[in-house]
Amino acid sequence: MNGAQDLGGMMGFGPIAIEQDEPWFHADWERRAFGLTLAMGATGSWNIDMSRHARESLPPAEYLTSSYYEIWTKGVEKLVVAAGLVTPDELTRGRSLTEPAPIKRVLKAEDVPAVLARGGPAERPIEPPARFAVGDRVRTRTMHPQGHTRLPRYARGKTGVVELVHGGHVFPDANAHGQGEQPQWLYTVCFQGRELWGEQADPTVSVSIDAWESYLEPA
Repeated sequence: MNGAQDLGGMMGFGPIAIEQDEPWFHADWERRAFGLTLAMGATGSWNIDMSRHARESLPPAEYLTSSYYEIWTKGVEKLVVAAGLVTPDELTRGRSLTEPAPIKRVLKAEDVPAVLARGGPAERPIEPPARFAVGDRVRTRTMHPQGHTRLPRYARGKTGVVELVHGGHVFPDANAHGQGEQPQWLYTVCFQGRELWGEQADPTVSVSIDAWESYLEPA
């Protein structure tokens, strides 16, 4: 979807402010927001692509005026309601009003380090051979899906060169909407800055993007 999170190449937002020696969290509530997101994701009630889509589908004005962990928290609120774990009224009141809904798994505190170390590998076996190889020139599709996608808006309809072939990976555009993993070949594609943003772009700039096979066609 063309949401407020897709800011690449847009003007007026200023440069990224890099904070020296930035702490992991700037306030205790951010630590709790991270823990809550991790614990609820571990229940198996949704997958990581559903989680990303929940954040990205916040109304633009709300997304752009929310901090990083506020966006995470609001995404979890959408997900727990959609999964039937919490009602909107319970969120508003801040307390349970019905019996708790069952969940698949509970992440215990002592298991967190192992879970974080394991991560969430998205590699999957895939039978069809890769359509593209390193060095191939490819063009991204021009598309404006209403659902989730990992192809940035600024990189659609652009020509680049395949840098890496990663193998089969879960296709997020399908996985975010409960349509199964539908694995596809994943590539890293390098684009020149002037291809993305025109002749006024810095000629020394290049951008590499991970792109699933269905995003690409031969150039």
